[in-house]
Amino acid sequence: MKRVTLKDLASELGLSSSTVSRALNGDRNIRPETRERVLDAAERVGYKPNLAAASMKTGRTYTVGVVVPEMVTAYSIEVIRSVQNVLYAKGVRVVVADSAEDPDREKENLLMMERFMVDGIIYSPCNYHRNRETLERLLADGFPIVCFGRIPYGVDLPKVIVDDYSMSFFVVEKMILSGCRRICHYRGSDEVFNTVERARGYRDAMAKYKLEAVEIPGGIGQKGGAAAAERMIASGRDFDGIYAFNEPVAIGAMNRLRELGCRIPDDISVAAFSGTDLSTVVYPQLTTVEPPTDEMGRVTVELLIEKIKNPAAGNRTVVLNAEIKMRRSTER
Repeated sequence: MKRVTLKDLASELGLSSSTVSRALNGDRNIRPETRERVLDAAERVGYKPNLAAASMKTGRTYTVGVVVPEMVTAYSIEVIRSVQNVLYAKGVRVVVADSAEDPDREKENLLMMERFMVDGIIYSPCNYHRNRETLERLLADGFPIVCFGRIPYGVDLPKVIVDDYSMSFFVVEKMILSGCRRICHYRGSDEVFNTVERARGYRDAMAKYKLEAVEIPGGIGQKGGAAAAERMIASGRDFDGIYAFNEPVAIGAMNRLRELGCRIPDDISVAAFSGTDLSTVVYPQLTTVEPPTDEMGRVTVELLIEKIKNPAAGNRTVVLNAEIKMRRSTER
């Protein structure tokens, strides 16, 4: 079967090859109706871009690497899915590497992306301080890298984040205004910058209402949340609220607390950061701060394409709006 070429597609549409190419690559100077017409025709005739030829012509591999700290939580999976959807539509392949919260493995993943000669890397670090030298060397060599969600310490690069501090402050304040007075914070890993900002928001909200702030290490997963719940009960203190670092920690805590005879929210309210649809399928439904994962993926890709096309472009930081979803776990 003869391969449909760009020239064939252009002839089919009565357009120039350059116009069709620009439409397929999302050039903003192409009218939306023309781009839609080109995309519809490409699907109809079965046009597939010749990546090998394009690579030889442009020096690009039309491949993007994604390095994430884990692929267990729904949050990471949703952002990755958004990234893939956007890039696949542009004819760009995606290589995903999971660092399993291990800085050494993360370094190997970054170097692997370099060896694969990907056009750029979308990156969420597992550790705030580690791998800085590797990251700075890649950037100095002209590698486009954009961070999302988590950020590295002291490295200037484009970032897509939410305001961990303010959103933590506001969700804890909502818990206080609903009647909670003894809220314990299940703190995340101190190697993650988000931990610092979420804990700071919690402490400032408690201080505003002259309430005592108490933090217990909760880690970043369900096991950490369950262990934190056991430590909290063992302390003998009568807490009436929990603000967890993330959704998995909160779910792990809720499961363990129910096993220990605690009623949620009658005995203790629970809320968390980084909520996803998973928060609506647990019992009771979990109050969360929910980052816009689909938008985060799309904006991260936009910043990466910006750096690929123009390496001299400024390193923008985009702060997206998160949303507080109040649910049954905090109703008192």
